[in-house]
Amino acid sequence: MKTAKGWRLGMGDVQILAGHRPRPPLKKPVWIIVLVCLVSMFLICAYVYPPRGSAACYMLSSRGCKALSDWLPPDPAREFTDEEMASRVVIKDILNAPPLQTKNPKIAFMFLSPGSLPFEKLWDKFFQGHEGRFTVYVHASKEKPVHVSRYFIDQDIRSDQVVWGKISMIDAERRLLANALKDPDNQHFVLLSDSCVPLHTFDYVYDYLMHTNISYIDCFYDPGPHGNGRYSDHMLPEIEKKDFRKGAQWFTMKRQHALILMADSLYYSKFRDYCKQGLDGKNCIADEHYIPTFFSMVDPGGIATWSVTHVDWSERKWHPKSYRAQDVTFELLKNITSIDVSIHVTSDDKHEEQVRACLWNGVKRPCYLFARKFYPETLDNLLHLFSNYTTF
Repeated sequence: MKTAKGWRLGMGDVQILAGHRPRPPLKKPVWIIVLVCLVSMFLICAYVYPPRGSAACYMLSSRGCKALSDWLPPDPAREFTDEEMASRVVIKDILNAPPLQTKNPKIAFMFLSPGSLPFEKLWDKFFQGHEGRFTVYVHASKEKPVHVSRYFIDQDIRSDQVVWGKISMIDAERRLLANALKDPDNQHFVLLSDSCVPLHTFDYVYDYLMHTNISYIDCFYDPGPHGNGRYSDHMLPEIEKKDFRKGAQWFTMKRQHALILMADSLYYSKFRDYCKQGLDGKNCIADEHYIPTFFSMVDPGGIATWSVTHVDWSERKWHPKSYRAQDVTFELLKNITSIDVSIHVTSDDKHEEQVRACLWNGVKRPCYLFARKFYPETLDNLLHLFSNYTTF
């Protein structure tokens, strides 16, 4: 039938169907390969050369550098040296031990002075009526002091020469702590200079220090030349540059921290040997860095990062503002005792202010119990005003 024949295929038709149809050559996704390479290179560069400025950080992430570091591989943990292991075991045991309970807990007032104390009469007024709740220790580095208060007589310890900016300042502080630790009733330790004066009553100071479980150690991160610019690579591996801290030397310290400081030889030796004036062309001052760095590393949660001793650095000079007789007024002392924020200023070009509220057991309170840099000529004014300004 003609219809059936119309569907019959011949060999020629089969050969035509079996042949390959011509196709255009495949286009490789070159743009994808290029994009992947660019992204990979970008990530490698970001890891090897991390962004330093905040603007660069926010270009990479809306949350800044911290967010970028969250997904970068963590640095491998460094293996501790034998000395570090031994040091950390001792520190851990002291911190984990329950505080020594005594029937008569006292505060040790430790005075670091070149000689006589010009404000003994004021401190005598401060101590009166509180016998048995405090002890006094005096380290006089240049000459034997002449005492006018019964609380200071026979309280001098064996002293040695102290040079500002050198490790001998730390040695004197440790010498005071060693003597004060002999008395098991001493539960808190206050370091004071010959120019320090009390800002509150004894009861106020006692409750402030004894009813909290922290030490008041001035401590902050300063990226500038007078902060981390003083760091030396010789302190590696135990102390890295990121751990280097700065702060005023005038601390108050609980007993556990005093024991830790006395037990330390490893970190102390690093500052003794490599935090010196003129080393590597730097001007490292041990008493401004050793204790803040040490406690920031071994027990950062156990310290308040401000000193309870006020000093005025507003003039931005090498030394803080000093007070003359005409400066000492009721208003001045009232203003100092009402300050409830701690301010640190970095020494780099930014002069960034780091402002933190002074929290006592989680509650915002005035920061300062003492103040310093008062000239001896201010004694009469301070004695006259003492009963009034200490009532704040």
